[in-house]
Amino acid sequence: MSPVRIDRWLWAARFFKTRSLAKAAVEGGKVHVDGQRSKPAKTIRIGQTVEVRKGSVEMTVLVKDLAEQRGSAQIAQTLYEETPESIEKREILSSRRKMERAGLQVPSGRPSKKDRRDLRKLKDRSEHFTDTDQTPD
Repeated sequence: MSPVRIDRWLWAARFFKTRSLAKAAVEGGKVHVDGQRSKPAKTIRIGQTVEVRKGSVEMTVLVKDLAEQRGSAQIAQTLYEETPESIEKREILSSRRKMERAGLQVPSGRPSKKDRRDLRKLKDRSEHFTDTDQTPD
């Protein structure tokens, strides 16, 4: 099969809704082919790796098949295979965003002396309440 332009392939593989959005992403440096920044007219071949960044989501995929026409979603999924490292990285970022939305933040390091004192006070209070709440049978 003949090589296909990167912007057409991204559109056919359903990474972008329109070809003009795919072209703008390539021109904006959001798409790299084999680790190199590319232009919209760059041709890709089977076996090359493509890195696509959309917002905070970054995917690294291996090109398995080529297509110039946009087809169904089932056909689009057969055009590429996401690398295991990319899947793992995406899931970690997704779980971190969910935690942050729930109000939990991943600590950046060890707690300071003040943080340890506050934790100790909190634990002491919770132990005090659990001891007084228990009633004899």
